[in-house]
Amino acid sequence: MTPSVTLLGPQRRPTVDRVVQSLGVEGRIATVTAGWQERESDDAELVSLLGGRGLNLRLHARWLDVLEQDREYAAAEREHHAVLDELQQLYLLRLDHAVRATLAVAERPTGHPRTQVMAIEDAVAMVRLIDATHVDRVREVNAAFYGAWRPQEREAIARHRAEVRDVLSTSECLVIAGGHVGRLLAVMHLFHVTPDLPARVVAWSAGAMALTSRVVLFHDGAVHGPAQTEVLGEGVGVIPRLVLFPHARRRLRTGDVTRMSLLARRFAPAACVVLDDGVRLDLGPDLRLPPDARVIGADGRIVETSAA
Repeated sequence: MTPSVTLLGPQRRPTVDRVVQSLGVEGRIATVTAGWQERESDDAELVSLLGGRGLNLRLHARWLDVLEQDREYAAAEREHHAVLDELQQLYLLRLDHAVRATLAVAERPTGHPRTQVMAIEDAVAMVRLIDATHVDRVREVNAAFYGAWRPQEREAIARHRAEVRDVLSTSECLVIAGGHVGRLLAVMHLFHVTPDLPARVVAWSAGAMALTSRVVLFHDGAVHGPAQTEVLGEGVGVIPRLVLFPHARRRLRTGDVTRMSLLARRFAPAACVVLDDGVRLDLGPDLRLPPDARVIGADGRIVETSAA
């Protein structure tokens, strides 16, 4: 069964309590705060907002327990993550040159309009190819690792998976908080959260990003200068056709229509969705965006879905 999904903007001023209440959730609520890593258990405020009905899946703590109980798997996982980190760095080297070239072509002050359009299309196609190739490589590396180590057959992992499944099967809603999206994705994959989702899912920031088919990292306002927007890899795939940008107005140069247009064209046909403070998006039965969702248009401007 496809769950009902609600995406929220960052919870600096929490709205999750009112959202859950408006959804008519009355039973137990499973929570994921693994993106907070070592602070995973500091969830008293969240539990309070959920009326005391929240039960933390403790995915980060479960992962630490697996590493402690299964040292052979722990060593293999460390090596696996080292390979993934190297893949990411090599991808970024190729990506940086391609994005800079694309922006240089797009900002070229003179030239025949038709030639300019063709050159931009070719440059964007190269960036898309680099992204797609990276996703394929990450998928291959992950498949090889899980095929070799078969976590479903390892005692510590299988035990935790069963416990997570039991909690999810008796919960009416799953709430996924933000934090470190890479760690969040890793433990959601490891403990098989998505096959047993309850009827309703509410997620924000990194929690929302993890639900997508493609997770994208971005920060145009980094201290050392704009960082290239990079594809981290595949999310858990609950909501396809969307690329999510939490804190978009704080972390993207939204006034730079050339950079913003490149984002929209780079990830099309997926919609680039802006998740700023106060945003609430109740996805439709087919997990499509509501008409008032804010997305980055092909011209680089932020518009509502109905106008995109």
